Amino acid sequence: MVKFKICGLMRVQDADYVNAVQPDYAGMIFAPNRRRTVTHETAQAIRSRLDRQIPAVGVFVGAEIEEIRSLVQADIIQLVQLHGQEDAAYLSALRKAVDVPVIQAFRIDSAEDLARAVQSQADYILLDSGNGGTGESFDWSLIREIGRLFFLAGGLTPENAAEAAKLNPYCLDVSSGVETDGQKDPAKILAFAEAVRSGTGNL
Repeated sequence: MVKFKICGLMRVQDADYVNAVQPDYAGMIFAPNRRRTVTHETAQAIRSRLDRQIPAVGVFVGAEIEEIRSLVQADIIQLVQLHGQEDAAYLSALRKAVDVPVIQAFRIDSAEDLARAVQSQADYILLDSGNGGTGESFDWSLIREIGRLFFLAGGLTPENAAEAAKLNPYCLDVSSGVETDGQKDPAKILAFAEAVRSGTGNL
């Protein structure tokens, strides 16, 4: 069955909205100068409120490995998601510093982009339409049987979640699609969860 992740939690009450639907993952953004970026202190407060059964994913862009290590050691995040141009050497160094699953994101504009993503040494790849949080989808016809687990992001909403689930991703990753006026909307989060679960026979 397809899993789902609610990304871009910014406020402590967002944890309550997420707890109500029990997604498989929840995400917080640590990349600087993004609308949904949270401080370590806010992230700690969100993690404290978030159900312990829901793993928290930290989203980074070219971060210092020490920052990631400190958040993992503090048990604020349980997975790492990379959205920069991190290379194999960075991944190797990161794995030596932390013992948690790593997701590496790729912008998909062509079949060549997909082929490059498949070669990633990360535990999971994430296929997106841009640099994350754009609210736009890419051409899903580019996705074939790619032979490894992948997160699907970009332009997901409650209205297209069931259709996206038919692409057999490991996990659907939504952020702006469950927001109203730039803030997480509990009704949209619930609708997204119901759409994913109904589309995969797990309602």
